[in-house]
Amino acid sequence: MSLVKLSIKGISYSQTQNGAYALILNEVDGDRKLPIVIGAFEAQSIAIALEKEIKPPRPLTHDLFKNFADRFDIVVKQIIIHKLVDGVFYSSIICERDKIEEIIDSRTSDAIALALRFNAPIFTYKNILDKAGIFLKSNPLNPEKDAQEIDDVLSNPETFKQNEESNKSGSTYASHTLDQLNELLEQAVENEDYEKAAKIRDEISKR
Repeated sequence: MSLVKLSIKGISYSQTQNGAYALILNEVDGDRKLPIVIGAFEAQSIAIALEKEIKPPRPLTHDLFKNFADRFDIVVKQIIIHKLVDGVFYSSIICERDKIEEIIDSRTSDAIALALRFNAPIFTYKNILDKAGIFLKSNPLNPEKDAQEIDDVLSNPETFKQNEESNKSGSTYASHTLDQLNELLEQAVENEDYEKAAKIRDEISKR
């Protein structure tokens, strides 16, 4: 079976499962997307790895695994999403130490969180992409508008519905100054509230 390389398109809040997020993987040499529902913790960990400017004050679980692996000269070579059963994706982490390769079973969300930290490529088999991959089809009456709207949803990593939500005081982040937002961002990172940090970061980016 031939392998297909994937890249991370983005993370969006799942509209079908409360408290879950949709990780969108993109076919590198094609137009198909592979959506995978993941939990909030995994979405947070992946988002932190994607957003280099957000540094947790203490290592998260996947950061700890990376530090452990580095200490013992273990390298993650690649991730393979190798099976799909009843809507659940199964993945393998291909590791190497002292030129000896090992294969470790993993949840797909954990595997991708580690792939980001090791800069390891992500693959799946063609038959899985044929089965679960989706093409983004636009409205023939207005293809450019529909395609842009779909792309906006999928390409905005870790939005956490920031356009709808407010902070604890009940006011939106739009009312804060840039200096206040930077201070709030530092506080959110120190408190390990990365969902809040992502929303503040997005507001800063819009400025």
